[in-house]
Amino acid sequence: MRTYIGHQQAVSAEDFVELALGTPVELWLGVEGETDEERAARLDAARDILADPEYRSLPDDVARIAAEVIEAHAPELFNVVPLARPARRRRSSRKGAAA
Repeated sequence: MRTYIGHQQAVSAEDFVELALGTPVELWLGVEGETDEERAARLDAARDILADPEYRSLPDDVARIAAEVIEAHAPELFNVVPLARPARRRRSSRKGAAA
């Protein structure tokens, strides 16, 4: 089964996020090993996009998507299992024991 958003086919979770946001995720998160110049250019592009009236709702859209993901995966995200505490060591109560 194929999934399309508009005219674009989404084949991975990254595709869904990119199509939902209208921009590549790497633009906002960066990529491993990017240089200072690449980072500066990426951040300049991101600022330009945020200044565009078409993307004025982008921060709200991102918050909504994040909230939906957290809600959908809350059981796995918050599946906290208490760890057993190690037994406490008792201190010796012998005072003045001969050495």
